[in-house]
Amino acid sequence: MKIGIIGSGHIGGNLARRLVPLGHEVTVANSRGPESLTPLAVETGANAGTVEQAVDGADLVVVAIPLRAVPELPGALFEGKVVVDANNYYAQRDGDIAELLDRSLSSSRWTADHLKGARVVKAFNNIQAPHLLERGRPAGAGDRIALPVAADDADADAKRLVMELVDTLGFDAVDAGTLDESWRQQPDTPVYGTDRDAEGVRRGLAEARP
Repeated sequence: MKIGIIGSGHIGGNLARRLVPLGHEVTVANSRGPESLTPLAVETGANAGTVEQAVDGADLVVVAIPLRAVPELPGALFEGKVVVDANNYYAQRDGDIAELLDRSLSSSRWTADHLKGARVVKAFNNIQAPHLLERGRPAGAGDRIALPVAADDADADAKRLVMELVDTLGFDAVDAGTLDESWRQQPDTPVYGTDRDAEGVRRGLAEARP
């Protein structure tokens, strides 16, 4: 696929490191401009570009940036795109966002509200970044860990696409319900930052409390 990655931090960078060897055409963008991405591009073989270049023609776009920066993205650019929301809300970093502090909205619903028209899928937010790089295993391996994937029913095909990508990266994909249910994989929940198998992820999602 042609994949855009917005954000070159731990998750965005490690996704580039994993996706290029799998044959995907990857363009990475960040807030500092393409020149700042030269080392990552040289290391991974990904393209360094602007946000517009990363999104243009992409089959899938990963957004892995501080949540506070989401409203700065040109929302119309993402119209109709499959957007993987790999973000988490951390009040100490992102500031006080009332709907997220009181959990009246999941952070992915908040993101989807800012990227209207995008087909938002929540994934890759609960895994430790080094494990994204190091812990992928073949299907059926006894130590294969699982990742939750959430999206609205209207975006079921987008969810399937992301779940297939998770599988090719070496992880079992677990259907985690809708974007409104994706709080179950946010920070301070049983599946956040843990390396559970598929059954363990399902159990952890069920045990999560608001």
